Amino acid sequence: MAVAQAIELSPEAAEIAALVARSRAAQAQIANYTQEQVDALIRAMVWSVAREDVAEKIAQHTVDETQLGNYDGKYLKIFRKTRATLHDIIHDKSVGVLEEDAVRNIVKIAKPVGVIGALSPSTNPEATPVIKAISAVKGRNSIIVAPHPRAKLTNKMICDLMREAIVKMGGPADLVLSIDIPSVEKTNELMRQCDRVLATGGTPMVKAAYSSGTPALGVGVGNAVITVDDTADLDDAAEKIRISKTLDLAASCSSDNSVILLDAIFDEMLEKLQHQGGYIVSPEEKTLLQNVIWVDGHINANAVAQPAEKIAGMAGFGLPEGKIFFIVPETGAGPDFPFSGEKMTVTMALYRAKDIDEAIALTNSIQAYQGQGHSCGIYSQSDENIMKLANGTRTSRVMVNQPQSASNSGNLWNGMRQTFSLGCGSWGGNGTNNNITWRDLINETWVSKPLAQPKVLPSDEDLFGDVIARLA
Repeated sequence: MAVAQAIELSPEAAEIAALVARSRAAQAQIANYTQEQVDALIRAMVWSVAREDVAEKIAQHTVDETQLGNYDGKYLKIFRKTRATLHDIIHDKSVGVLEEDAVRNIVKIAKPVGVIGALSPSTNPEATPVIKAISAVKGRNSIIVAPHPRAKLTNKMICDLMREAIVKMGGPADLVLSIDIPSVEKTNELMRQCDRVLATGGTPMVKAAYSSGTPALGVGVGNAVITVDDTADLDDAAEKIRISKTLDLAASCSSDNSVILLDAIFDEMLEKLQHQGGYIVSPEEKTLLQNVIWVDGHINANAVAQPAEKIAGMAGFGLPEGKIFFIVPETGAGPDFPFSGEKMTVTMALYRAKDIDEAIALTNSIQAYQGQGHSCGIYSQSDENIMKLANGTRTSRVMVNQPQSASNSGNLWNGMRQTFSLGCGSWGGNGTNNNITWRDLINETWVSKPLAQPKVLPSDEDLFGDVIARLA
């Protein structure tokens, strides 16, 4: 009888296999935790990183390591966003019976998935590991975080803090593990060996997640388009667009990439955007800016999430004092109009539309190029216009009178679930439209009992009605 030979693993595969084994052993230790035990763990995990002194240290470390975004944006994410996410899920029931449907006589029971493999991007490396980790543990899973190499030290710092907190609460440290020296090969191995992939990052990594053979939750490309109609509070809209456009220097994929102003308020609103720090580039400066933001058709990593003054200097033109984001007049969409796409910089394309219908058509045209299914927004006091936009666009989220980048992933002023992982539906090549949370990281067992009174099929006349005659 032939003797089966052991398959020799690559060094990367062997390293990840060891991490997965540790993670799986830790997960088994909490598989039967009570709701109270689970919630105590995630509260400790957030507190370990979100205390004011620690949050300050993490925010500064993140900026120093990644050279992306700014301190204020990083601090808000680690101090405030993690707290808000915990607040959003802490009272959710995630252990035992989740729902009882009396009408269908069905009971739904939560079960852990196992080991979650999580990708963390360089643009949001401060809060992403925390939010994904507490979502995983809320479902009684363990997690292994694969960071972008540009943020590996930040990721390790945060994961180590959470590990220490877990141990102090009596849990196994290996509920949270990180790949300390990341590589594409190791990330691919993690996605192959874990039980579910939670992918946030660039398009190549999300595609790799879907191709890994492991059930994956991915996100689509962001390219938010914002409409301001003639009923909007223009001062409020201008301020919130500035907040959204400059938050963490546009590191977020939810930053306002294009703004559409209706004819009736175009000039007045443009003046208010300038007052908020917007700088309208000339045709010559537009060309110079384009050559800095894109190199060989790809976004220039050296321009991503940088101050406007630095980008202008790279492009070779000056920026007046007090100007903090670029306004680029644009008319078209698609590859021949690169400013219609995602820019990952404090750069906003500006469009003009005669009415809400043209704004909807423009939104769809822009997002057909990039960002379909992700998010759009509107500043308006007209429910008719709001619902027209919502019904007429291929989008998963419509933020109304809110700063897009601070709102679509959930905030205290709205009811969106708190996350940094935004599903974009089939429009964006994803399996879900959800703001992804712990509920997407569990299995559910449905217990079905017979109905007290069985359903009765209606007569053909009631069921098919006039269809019978029309098909005769």
